Amino acid sequence: MTPLSESAADLPAEPSLFSLLIDDAAVFPPGLAPLPAAVREHRGHRASWYAALIGPLLVPASAAEELAGLVDPSDTALRVSLVARPGTGLRTVTEGVHLLRDHGAIELAGVEMGWTPEWRDVDLADLPLTLEVPRGPDRAAALADVARDADDAGELQVKFRTGATPQWDWPAEGELASFLGAAVELGLAFKLTGGLHHAVRGTHTVGSHDEEQHGLLNVICAVRSALHGANPEDVEALLAERNPEALVSLVSDLDSADATAVRTYFTAYGCCGVTDPVGELHELNLIEER
Repeated sequence: MTPLSESAADLPAEPSLFSLLIDDAAVFPPGLAPLPAAVREHRGHRASWYAALIGPLLVPASAAEELAGLVDPSDTALRVSLVARPGTGLRTVTEGVHLLRDHGAIELAGVEMGWTPEWRDVDLADLPLTLEVPRGPDRAAALADVARDADDAGELQVKFRTGATPQWDWPAEGELASFLGAAVELGLAFKLTGGLHHAVRGTHTVGSHDEEQHGLLNVICAVRSALHGANPEDVEALLAERNPEALVSLVSDLDSADATAVRTYFTAYGCCGVTDPVGELHELNLIEER
């Protein structure tokens, strides 16, 4: 494989493009870090030279009690988001929120859960809410439902899974392009989750097998293209691009206004190994060590 450094940018990209972009999903598959280790390592990320890129630690709602016991109220504040995968009982979400919201050293950044027609019934203490939408014919209904309240419900956004799970096949470029286009058309901010470990679209070895994975730079370029009214085929082509040099050139040309526009929609994504994309962005000279 050609080293990414051979496609490195002449100058770093607009810093705001990557600010707080990567949420720390260390405890989720395939990382599956024990929660004590994830907390310890997250504090290390937050003290590193790349801290500006790292968002909150993502913690399962079912682990709220364990987290509360791990963090001493006198510790430095730990910023976390509670995550309930689709199918998790809404009571688990509510109980997790109410357990942690008054903890002296835990700052709840938000809640993520699967979309359900009953999502408005969950008492989240006015926390920002991210709703993971289903795929297939139910996706359009879920997006339209969330869009009805997006202007009135405070911080509300949707989430789409870009990586494969035992229950969720990998969504190819056409499906992801369709989601991005629909979110932009409806004015919905979104985050992504799963499979975005690398800067560039490719086939990557995970364990003992190869996986198709979307690229972070591809998504950034695709979102900007969708915002400029590109047709779905052009957005799909950007998601399919495997040439690092082409993507680096596009990303390097984005100015602060472009970055603001892209990040208004693409707010963050969850990654179980945050140093993977950080290392590749650094090798491409799109971020610099400070």
